[in-house]
Amino acid sequence: MTADLRWQRWLPEFVALGTIWGSSFVFMRMASQQFGPWSTAWLRVTIALLVLLPLWVWRGQSGVLRTHWRAVMGVGVVNSAIPFCCYAFAVLWLTTGLSSILNATSPLFGALIAWVWLGERPGHWRLLGLGLGFVGVGWLAAGMPGGLSFSEPANGWAVLACLLATTCYGLGTAYSQRYLPSVPALTMATGSLLGACVALAIPGIWFWPQQWPEGSAWLGLLLVGALCTGVAYVLYFRLVTKTGGARTLSVTYVIPLVANLIGVVLLDEAITWQMLWCGILILMGTALANGLLPVRRKG
Repeated sequence: MTADLRWQRWLPEFVALGTIWGSSFVFMRMASQQFGPWSTAWLRVTIALLVLLPLWVWRGQSGVLRTHWRAVMGVGVVNSAIPFCCYAFAVLWLTTGLSSILNATSPLFGALIAWVWLGERPGHWRLLGLGLGFVGVGWLAAGMPGGLSFSEPANGWAVLACLLATTCYGLGTAYSQRYLPSVPALTMATGSLLGACVALAIPGIWFWPQQWPEGSAWLGLLLVGALCTGVAYVLYFRLVTKTGGARTLSVTYVIPLVANLIGVVLLDEAITWQMLWCGILILMGTALANGLLPVRRKG
């Protein structure tokens, strides 16, 4: 197979992963409106764990988890439990499109944390990317309806929840890269989901809704857990193997497109010009910060 045709090996799965993760914001909203953020996050990781557990057992990787269980389950708290709670809260107040644009800052925070913690000093173009990305986030937050205010969760707190989630993704990735490089991807995914499930069990049960949720909420929960978390993890790790981490990371650019399209078509959400330009700034900044744009260097 020639180099020009190799993209055919991974493009279908790449598009599928971007579509699945882009739709996750809609399914989270369907579930969170009736289950609440804590129970939604707990059931999401539990369902995803049940999807991955048989594959993990079949691969015979239980011995690896026994060796690194504390670290791997700890990553699950940072990389799954906290972010999923944050997004389940944020989608109650923000549109799916806006939430997905803020989610696109995940690689941006990952690059910043890698610089500060791992000593991966960025060059001039990557520094420019960090600057552009954070300018886009600030401009987007300032353009919230009624201004950025922390007196109402629909404004400041929901935006901060999304940014806390993306920061946690960056921290979890940096920790895994530094301390758990030899742990297989499937064990990382399954073990981290197990850690998130344990961490969220008490608040998930404690804040269980008083009124039994309707079928639509259960459907959203099943889809965000089994499809958008369990199946998506399998697709993600297959892509990392096929095409590398950097190219797989660029799936972040597909997610806002899918989420905004779903929001406009199915939820009658509006896309403002400010959202559009801020989204372009964030995506460009993220691409530069992670070296995903072909920049010509002198010399």
